[in-house]
Amino acid sequence: MAQLEAIPIGKPAPKKRSQALMLHIRKFWMFYLMLLPGVILFVLNNYLPMFGIIIAFKTVNYTDGILRSPWAGLSNFSYLFKTSDAWIITRNTLGYNSLFIVLNLFIPLAFALMLNEMRSRFLSKLHQTIMFLPYFLSMIVMSYLVFGFLSDEHGFMNGTLLPALHLEPIRWYFTKEVWPFILPLVNLWRGMGYYTVMYMAAIIGIDEEYYEAATIDGASKWQQMKSITIPLISPVLTIVTLLQVGRIFNADFGLFFQVPRESGVLFPVTNVIDTYVYRTFLTVGDIGLSSAAGLLQSVIGFALVFFANWIVRRFNRESALF
Repeated sequence: MAQLEAIPIGKPAPKKRSQALMLHIRKFWMFYLMLLPGVILFVLNNYLPMFGIIIAFKTVNYTDGILRSPWAGLSNFSYLFKTSDAWIITRNTLGYNSLFIVLNLFIPLAFALMLNEMRSRFLSKLHQTIMFLPYFLSMIVMSYLVFGFLSDEHGFMNGTLLPALHLEPIRWYFTKEVWPFILPLVNLWRGMGYYTVMYMAAIIGIDEEYYEAATIDGASKWQQMKSITIPLISPVLTIVTLLQVGRIFNADFGLFFQVPRESGVLFPVTNVIDTYVYRTFLTVGDIGLSSAAGLLQSVIGFALVFFANWIVRRFNRESALF
């Protein structure tokens, strides 16, 4: 009996792979041509500016320019940790952002579930639009709206609500104990509509047959939400949370700078990395320090996204971001 020649099994040869790639490009060249403008714009807008990372490692001299400025090594990074405010700004940044992540997950999800159960689609859309409106307002406008509530003399709280409750007026912008509650509420007020609409879009995409089968089996609305809605939109919840985890070291500058109106008394509870770097730049004028802080925030956020995604993959591979 003739011996059958063994056929090697493994990866295709590099030449065959290159030929397959060329055939693929030749077949779909029109799609690659349509993709080209977007790729060029992406490179010019997202990757070429990354050359500015070099500023974080230099003592920038405007006379010599960026390339000729002397190297500073890691000294620009060390000032964030050597300063007496290092613990305060790190604690505030991580603490507030952790609370924001929790609030932006559970409260908008609760509103999305409630709006989904409304029988009137018109009222549901109306509520979504009203909730979404603050997201389009700049933080400067939001700061004036908050000031309208908290102004010492003519604010709604001191001028109307507290007197009606027979309570003493509060000097809000000089009382630091209340701001760990005010800032999360303002952030939630501004972003709740955005996250609610996002979760609503995920809920609407669920096949109605699941709910019809659950109704036939006698499941209540609460049981349907617990066993159908939340599990099926869990990938969206996970992705949104992962993206927020990636920015846990980046604070909303407008929220912490504009809303407290630069009240120095509130710095122990409102000063975060972004506002501290901004004030340091105004005082020292060294863009190397500011660039180092921004690079450090980006690198830590990048690492946290990979770490959080790795944890998610350990429990549920399908819910992971990548």
